Amino acid sequence: MPKLTRFFIRAALIYLLLGFTTGALLLANEGIPFAPQLWALLPNHIEFLFIGWLTQLALGVAFWILPRFGSLTPRGDERWSWAAFVLVNLGMIVSIVSAYVGFPWLGIGASLIQFGGFLLFLIGNWQRIYPPKWLKAAK
Repeated sequence: MPKLTRFFIRAALIYLLLGFTTGALLLANEGIPFAPQLWALLPNHIEFLFIGWLTQLALGVAFWILPRFGSLTPRGDERWSWAAFVLVNLGMIVSIVSAYVGFPWLGIGASLIQFGGFLLFLIGNWQRIYPPKWLKAAK
């Protein structure tokens, strides 16, 4: 299993734990109200589970399982995918911070950072899905 896949999956599991923890706090607060300000964690709970856990798990497994090239670099230039990993997690951090600092534009910036990460992942792995025509002709 490639190192990047392990990083994606480990990060996904950390976000799953954070998502379950915030969800448990919200659920407990629903049953026995002890801190009404906990509802401010709802956007973070959603972000942890959808972007943090589900999406990163999918990206990690996709990086591992997509077709490989037969060369010395079977997954092509991995720098695109590493940059995607960094941007997605940086976007997660900015998104979490934006909920507490009170700048609504920061949440939009976090979403743009994450979108940039997804775009870099797509760019870096597109040739593994649709190889260039010159590579098909060489076979």
